[in-house]
Amino acid sequence: MALHEGLKAHLAGGLTTLCRAWAITRADGTEMGFTDHDRDLSFEGLAFCADTGLSAMALQQGTGLAVDNTEAVGALSDAAITEADILAGRFDGAGVRAWLVNWADVAQRQLLFRGTIGEMRRVDGAFQAELRGLSEALNRPFGRVYQAPCTAVLGDASCKFDLDQPGYHWEGPVLAVEETSTVTLDGDGAFEPGWFQRGRLEVLSGAAHGRYGAIKRDVPVAEGREIELWEPLRAQVAVGDVVRITAGCDKRMETCRLKFNNLLNFRGFPDLPEDDWLIVNPSKSGQGTGGSRR
Repeated sequence: MALHEGLKAHLAGGLTTLCRAWAITRADGTEMGFTDHDRDLSFEGLAFCADTGLSAMALQQGTGLAVDNTEAVGALSDAAITEADILAGRFDGAGVRAWLVNWADVAQRQLLFRGTIGEMRRVDGAFQAELRGLSEALNRPFGRVYQAPCTAVLGDASCKFDLDQPGYHWEGPVLAVEETSTVTLDGDGAFEPGWFQRGRLEVLSGAAHGRYGAIKRDVPVAEGREIELWEPLRAQVAVGDVVRITAGCDKRMETCRLKFNNLLNFRGFPDLPEDDWLIVNPSKSGQGTGGSRR
């Protein structure tokens, strides 16, 4: 990467006025800017706030496909990165950009790092965030898997099923909450028991707005229907918060045909031979009619 000419000349001058700046873009579109300088900076349409306690360790960068990595550390603040937002996962996978900047002339700057936030840890009123480089995405496997169940995610580009059509989703307020993994909903009684099992619950309002989870259990109760998630939402859900639940799919061909009428887009191999068929001994009779193998 070529060094910015203005910054290069500034470094060659011997007396420098340098600082670092970071921009964080969360999945919900929220953008935040930070700098280790003692006054605020502004460039690329974003304000970079000073005195936020955010700093970064030295970058570890390699050639080829080696994963660039570093860590950002800072203090939790009600005005910037809060403990509640970290617990709610609002910074999971957030985009990160880091610059070396001449604070006396912010036009002289160099982008040093671009990546995402990985694991975040909280310790004694502070946080520590792992930063992952762009090449991290190359470590993920791609391609289809040769297996009997469907490999598509319900409603994605491979499945092509429209979950917004009537009968496959429900929206309404929460009637009761047990911790953050079980809620009671009205459900109107219009859906069969288990209709939403293996589906998804998304919170549309309240402190947990934007959080979602996979549905483990969907059973009728006296008040309506009880929805239990596989994992807590990591944010508090309150009575009256509006949620959306969508129908679940167990990845079987029969479910794709009968529940969703979407067999044309089924992405599994239902006729895949089982292991016992693959290792069976050849027929002694030399016939392959499906009868006795003696």
